[in-house]
Amino acid sequence: MVKKIFAKSYIWLVLAFMYVPIFVLIVFSFTDTRNIGSWSGFTWQLYLDLFNNKEIMAALWNTFLVAIVSATVSTLLGTLGAIGVFYSGQRFKKTMESVTQLPVVNAEIVMALSLVVLFVGLGFKFSFFTLVIGHVVLTVAFVYLSVKPKLVQMDPSIYEAALDLGATPNYALTHVVLPEIIPGIISGFTLSMTLSLDDYIITAFLRNNSFNTLSTYVQGVIARSSIPPALRALTTLIFVVALLALVVNNFRVNQVKKMDKTFRKGEEKLKKINYGSSDL
Repeated sequence: MVKKIFAKSYIWLVLAFMYVPIFVLIVFSFTDTRNIGSWSGFTWQLYLDLFNNKEIMAALWNTFLVAIVSATVSTLLGTLGAIGVFYSGQRFKKTMESVTQLPVVNAEIVMALSLVVLFVGLGFKFSFFTLVIGHVVLTVAFVYLSVKPKLVQMDPSIYEAALDLGATPNYALTHVVLPEIIPGIISGFTLSMTLSLDDYIITAFLRNNSFNTLSTYVQGVIARSSIPPALRALTTLIFVVALLALVVNNFRVNQVKKMDKTFRKGEEKLKKINYGSSDL
């Protein structure tokens, strides 16, 4: 009994440390005071200031632009790489799996500095192109690791069966293999988007000085003065969007589980009917 109380208390304490600061920001996003802790009445002014702030809106647009482009490229490369490695020989497969895991465990500062040395050595100027490459290098391994389990779960004989039935390799890949691994592809794209949106180190090293994302914009503002109150409203909106995405995803998963249970019950009833008819 004491252990259960202690375990639950520990969990609630961890959750409090995680979410109480967020809820404080949400509450104070509805008042236009400069500092958190003083309340000057309920108002939507910070949200109006947020959408009227051209620097924040430009940084927000740049953040999503880099995230979408890099996540799309990473998803394409990671998915094709996972399929290629899955159908390769054992020796090559083990080598590539070890190499692919390096970006996951490697320190991000090492990755950023190595890319800086590479681009400087090749004579590239830092731009949107170099920034996207950096984000792709950061996220492509996570796409590979998201798609790989779905390939392992898939029946490997269905691809060969499609070829035996006359399908071309490209047709079998797009109409047989890809539908089986769609959940892994979506998970990889979502994960790469999240990593890109949250990144600061690679962005700070590989961007052009005139190109700001939210992370570099906030860092630059903090270096000059205090955080603008309008960012409290932006934090609230980001949290609400993430919460809605989580609710929608959980609803979708629950619906799939219900459909699966219904399908299994139908199979069991059909088996009972078949067994009964065979006894007759």
